[in-house]
Amino acid sequence: MKAQAISQFVKLYGREPKWVVSAPGRVNLIGEHTDYNDGFVFPMAIERRTVIAAAPAEPSDGLGESEAKIWSNANDQIGVVSVAPGVAPVEVAPNEELPWTAYIQGTLTLCAEAGFPAQPFVAVIASDVPLGGGLSSSAALEVSVATLCEVISGKTMDPVKKCLLCQKAEHEYAFMPCGIMDQFISNLGQPDHAMLLDCRSCVPEMVPLTDPAVSILVIDSKVKHKLTGSEYPDRRRACKEAAEILGVKALRDATMDMLNAAKDKLTPTQYIRAKHVITEDARTVEAAAACKANDWVKMGKLMYESHLSMRCEFQITCTELDYLIDLAYTKGVDGGVYGARMTGGGFGGCVVVLVKTDAVEDLKAYFFNEYKAKTKIDAPIFVSRPGKGSAIES
Repeated sequence: MKAQAISQFVKLYGREPKWVVSAPGRVNLIGEHTDYNDGFVFPMAIERRTVIAAAPAEPSDGLGESEAKIWSNANDQIGVVSVAPGVAPVEVAPNEELPWTAYIQGTLTLCAEAGFPAQPFVAVIASDVPLGGGLSSSAALEVSVATLCEVISGKTMDPVKKCLLCQKAEHEYAFMPCGIMDQFISNLGQPDHAMLLDCRSCVPEMVPLTDPAVSILVIDSKVKHKLTGSEYPDRRRACKEAAEILGVKALRDATMDMLNAAKDKLTPTQYIRAKHVITEDARTVEAAAACKANDWVKMGKLMYESHLSMRCEFQITCTELDYLIDLAYTKGVDGGVYGARMTGGGFGGCVVVLVKTDAVEDLKAYFFNEYKAKTKIDAPIFVSRPGKGSAIES
């Protein structure tokens, strides 16, 4: 991606870039929809990245005194954004698509307001993080833009404040009320480590994932079911309402005993949403402990339980994702699969599979062929070790 970004930059602008930065996508091993409930998540950065090559604007670039011009390989389009503070979010109608530059604009604006302004620049974005696959291409973009602002301004942002700034950009400019997981792992991921993140304290614990006998397989279902747009906010609202009824600050503070005792006060939907979050928090902490102990059978069991909870209690899976999990379960440990689960916001996207390294090639063919026979879809499949977080490449 770095080579592609530099090559495209030279092609478009006729000169070499001055700055190159990058940030990764992520896969969440376990801990879904727990982050905005002050709970625990267990992601790792993947070895797929969003790279930005950039240079100061020149008169021949045709930009205003507070503008930047950016080309993206995701859509082969050039967008113009402002580097000034105080730029308001774009207002879009309910069925109108958000401009692809919204994530960039939000991050640039908030960085400028936080004292990390970018001068007018031209840039190229090259990314191999799949869009819409639940691997957090948006956080990779936000964090790479914030990293670019750091290098342009010549100052380094506090790492936690940088993550929270990128989250705020997604909230206020992309209108997605996401938790903090994606920005944290994209910014602070470490090679050969997953991250157990306490989403209340914002304190990450890096957990070694170095056993060469296991690998992380990521399968993109290539499915993203069309939704009304309210599914994520509806679930977040149900969790907040359940916590208020239980008398706790967030569902992270609740137990199943508390939930069952208050069942008559909750709607059926509030109950099952809360049940998922409470049990998922416990599974996530257990999974990190299993990872530390190289207990892959236990880790895999927890992943299956997580997916079942997302299917039945949180209701965010879909037929295609469930089929991939069924394929994994059918193979079993003897066939090289320890466990699998949906990863990301839901209703499509990717499945993460914990597998035996020596079975990777056979399993890639198995999943590809069986899934295509069922769905007629060619599913991209890749293996990733835990990758590095954001970086200044040059």
